[in-house]
Amino acid sequence: MQAEQDDHKLDTLELSNGGFHPLFASTDGDIVLGSKDRIHFRVHSYTLKTTSGWFRAMYSLPQKTATTADLPPETIYVDEDSTTLEGLLRMVCGLSIPRLDSYDIIEPILHAAEKYDMPGPMSIVRALVMTPPLLSDPLRLYAIACRYGWQDEAMMSSRYTLTLNLHAPEHRLTLQKLGTDALLNLFQLHHTRREALRRRLDDPPFVSDGGDTSCSNCGSLVDYHTWRELKYVIIMEMDGRPLGDTVCTPGLLEWPAARACWSAKCINCDRVLYDKTLTMRVIRECIEQLPTTIDPLPPPYPPPILPRGASE
Repeated sequence: MQAEQDDHKLDTLELSNGGFHPLFASTDGDIVLGSKDRIHFRVHSYTLKTTSGWFRAMYSLPQKTATTADLPPETIYVDEDSTTLEGLLRMVCGLSIPRLDSYDIIEPILHAAEKYDMPGPMSIVRALVMTPPLLSDPLRLYAIACRYGWQDEAMMSSRYTLTLNLHAPEHRLTLQKLGTDALLNLFQLHHTRREALRRRLDDPPFVSDGGDTSCSNCGSLVDYHTWRELKYVIIMEMDGRPLGDTVCTPGLLEWPAARACWSAKCINCDRVLYDKTLTMRVIRECIEQLPTTIDPLPPPYPPPILPRGASE
């Protein structure tokens, strides 16, 4: 129903306004851009030349002679739809920008801005990508930030991806959009957090589960299998949610493996084997010390090769 209403509005716009978008229908404009859905936008060539490297290069070519200058401007048809073209032109023409609260809106605008070499719209979108509506999908934000070399945004969004299981099938399409370096950096961050915590759980003050050891109170042999099982559950939780915020609470309070561990006692002296408070505190401190973002991105382009003697 909504799609039919939108089509009706589009048809009404074309019939009532000669196919021109109402915000870009002034006869003062000397160039007409046509979207792929048949909506036309009349703008000033000066605006396009000063905001777009692509149009600036186009207008550096020989133009119409004076004898044909009074003819109606030729329409330049582009690949973008009217929604994308409207958002792009609003930004470069100083009009109020549209709502940029969806990746389905900003991704086509970014693609068009890159295509036409328009740094202005890209900077506007970049300033808004860290707002709550877009932060709700950190993996898609990470893909965009890496695509355009936005280092701060890439590092911050990588932190927000720590709540995600990258192996879940719903993330596959987004991960396929990543370049090799961006993909490996993200997987390395998630993997490093899990493995660093796994190694730390084998160091003091944690007990060794490599075999039978003696009770610190009575010296009798003790099998620390409950701690070994709890470590396995902790690492699996970190694998599915590398942020680790669910390990201590509710994990170490509610997991069956955790309850079995805290209730384990020496069969000889009946002494509790594990200090629950100390163990939870140290695990929490270990998680807080883990890396939280990817390493800084490399420069998007290699440094220029200077001719011999240019830097002398």
